[in-house]
Amino acid sequence: CKRADVLDVAVFEIILAYLEKRDWKEAFFSVLPQRKGAVPLGEGDELSKHALSGKEDEDNDSESN
Repeated sequence: CKRADVLDVAVFEIILAYLEKRDWKEAFFSVLPQRKGAVPLGEGDELSKHALSGKEDEDNDSESN
């Protein structure tokens, strides 16, 4: 399954990033794509509101084309 292969690669990249940075938070967020909307716990409320407003703008742009 291709999805499982992608997940395996992501996990491997996160572990490698942790070994380089020695910081799990930095490791996760350096590997996870920003488009997935991942945010650290406790920072989600403020960032998700901003992300949602940005998402709405993208949707409106695509509808006008």
